[in-house]
Amino acid sequence: MDFFISDALAAAQGQGDPLMSFLPLIFIFVVFYFLLIRPQSKKAKEHKQMVEALAKGDEVVTNGGLLGRISKVGDNFIELDITEGVTVKVQRNAIANLMPKGTIKGL
Repeated sequence: MDFFISDALAAAQGQGDPLMSFLPLIFIFVVFYFLLIRPQSKKAKEHKQMVEALAKGDEVVTNGGLLGRISKVGDNFIELDITEGVTVKVQRNAIANLMPKGTIKGL
């Protein structure tokens, strides 16, 4: 195969700036940071602040899709009134969204 590429030319192409070989990896990491890592950590921080600020009377939706009003707040668990006479105890981290007041009409 020596007749296609001379040995001197092939050896010269292998020698290059080491920084230039790492530049695409650095670029890919920067893109991943700004498109994936940073927004995900920002969303997790907002969710943590929302869970810490939960109070009695707030209307919330759980990860399982239950809509209810908070009747009791504990350290790790909260109690949700789903309808009259039905109360469910869920973990604080299982709360997905805080709903606007008045979302639940019949409770």
